[in-house]
Amino acid sequence: MIEKFVEIENRFCDIERQISDPEVMSNMTLYQELLRTHSELEVGIEFYREYKKLEEELEEVSQMSGDPDMKDLLYQETKRLNTRIDEIKDRLMVYLIPPDPNDNKNAVFEIRSGTGGEEAALFAAELFRMYCRYAELNRWKVEVLSENITGLGGVKEVSFVIAGTGVFSRLKYESGTHRVQRVPDTETSGRVHTSAATVAILPEAEDVDIQIDMKDIRVDTYRAQGAGGQHVNKTSSAVRLTHMPSGVVVACQDERSQFQNKDKAMRLLRTKLYDATYAAQQKNEAEMRKSQVGSGDRSEKIRTYNYPQSRVTDHRINLTLYCLDDVLNGAKLGDIIDALVAADRLEKMKG
Repeated sequence: MIEKFVEIENRFCDIERQISDPEVMSNMTLYQELLRTHSELEVGIEFYREYKKLEEELEEVSQMSGDPDMKDLLYQETKRLNTRIDEIKDRLMVYLIPPDPNDNKNAVFEIRSGTGGEEAALFAAELFRMYCRYAELNRWKVEVLSENITGLGGVKEVSFVIAGTGVFSRLKYESGTHRVQRVPDTETSGRVHTSAATVAILPEAEDVDIQIDMKDIRVDTYRAQGAGGQHVNKTSSAVRLTHMPSGVVVACQDERSQFQNKDKAMRLLRTKLYDATYAAQQKNEAEMRKSQVGSGDRSEKIRTYNYPQSRVTDHRINLTLYCLDDVLNGAKLGDIIDALVAADRLEKMKG
């Protein structure tokens, strides 16, 4: 690891020399690229230089170990230095983990009710509210792309974007099957039922990420439908897009105008096509190293919400919290995500 940072520091110093060169500064494209790389390397270099300084201090302390009058003081100083060196080493190892290129993207959510009928739809609606509250706590923006609401206020399916700094890096671990155990309001005998909803998190694609030929898109329009099959308008404003080469289909009906619905549907289509492309690129890596926090596959049961015990259990890292209400209102969801991030980093450090 230290040899790697010697190389990084040499590169960092070389970039510093280049960005001071008037000829380089006159080439704005090259200059901006060098500044970006300099900024990316700077954090790691600061830790590495602190590590070298601590090692030097430790060496100086060890040379003073023969003085009996300073035995206790030297012991405490050696302990402090070794503790800090271990902390810096951990930070350096994390720094060397290749970043996920999607981490700074917005996150596109798709929540669908699973087994359990209306109870599953009500649970899916609660998951939707949980993520909206968590987004609000982080001052992120939520935009609904499409939704299918049941007559009792449940969610058959909903697609929405959470936009903000580092959203995908935090929320990507939420993909999978979420299971709820509770007594439904319609249950007269008081039996606990188990229902499920699936959550998929995709990095929102931008125009530069993937190009779509409009000749490959079939556009269908139809009248938007409300809960229970009621028509919410009398014009064909809802839009369904079919990407002919891949067979991917998306639809949007929430906006009043066909143009707005088509625009949202295109964003969703672009994201799905990007995700399919990115997933294919990552397949070999995923086969070589299966992360502890799971594959993110929607068929994988990742978490159970048990209402009678006020318990939330994340099965990937064997984490259990007895604060169900605080998780569902977003206040404690961050604690689970923090643990998942830490587990993922640990696995990558091992790999």
